[in-house]
Amino acid sequence: MAQSRLYYHVVAFLTVAVWGSTFVITKMLLTAGISPVQIFTLRFIIAYVLLLLWQLLVSNRGRRMQWMCDTPADEWLMVALGVTGGSAYFLAENSAMLFTTATNTSLIVCSCPLFAMFLIAAVYRQTEHISRVQLAGSLMACVGMAVVVLNGHFVLHLSPVGDMLAFVACICWAVYSLLMKRAAERYSTIFITRKVFFYGLLTIIPYYIIEPGFPSMQTLTRPDVMVNLLFLGVVASMICFLLWNWVIRRLGAMVATNWVYFNPITTIIFAWWLLSEKITLWFAIGSALIITGMYLCERRQR
Repeated sequence: MAQSRLYYHVVAFLTVAVWGSTFVITKMLLTAGISPVQIFTLRFIIAYVLLLLWQLLVSNRGRRMQWMCDTPADEWLMVALGVTGGSAYFLAENSAMLFTTATNTSLIVCSCPLFAMFLIAAVYRQTEHISRVQLAGSLMACVGMAVVVLNGHFVLHLSPVGDMLAFVACICWAVYSLLMKRAAERYSTIFITRKVFFYGLLTIIPYYIIEPGFPSMQTLTRPDVMVNLLFLGVVASMICFLLWNWVIRRLGAMVATNWVYFNPITTIIFAWWLLSEKITLWFAIGSALIITGMYLCERRQR
């Protein structure tokens, strides 16, 4: 049992590590002239098409292809997952960057495990309980995440609009974790993930009615742009969403969501590797707090 849980934690860590790199990859695409919403749309299109083709291929080998949920209520659940884990989350997070600093955005969005913990405990009072050790571990990891993000500059430049949008993204991911707990009890991971991509794309369409426009083929066919988009679509979206939804099923939403605290760590490591940014002592201190806090949370679960 301990070995299997360790395996699930390794998968969660690798998933968050890839997501941490997406901030750097997205920054490269932004400099190429592609907007944040266009990046989201393209990566979800790639992920959805590939996942759909894969399921169609599997269905041709004897497995029946399921297109709709068993009940209308469950279908609306998938819509909510597509909004909270797709369109609303990415739109709020990317829009926040227009009004506030990257530091504020990272600090607020990456605090979502705390909100997810209390939200899940409130909804599932009979089965999910927050112990003192678990709460202390999550708070320690949250403090560590803040130390990593702030990097010794403990002054925040408040921006009500930007900070509120970042908070909306934070709540979206917390709600997504809550809804995934229910969806995972009824449907397969690959079916849920495909639905998330589909409804994420469907619910982003109103944005293009207000702000029309899409990158030119000349931009999209640039080798660096194609490689980065394929990485975001295939690895960071299709594979990582599949793995993350599977990890939530195995570890539980409360424990799995705590791995979001690692996101700034992997972002800084990839920024150091790809953009030659410096790693400071604050990074080491914050990382140690995150690892210790995660250990306390996991020890409570055994």
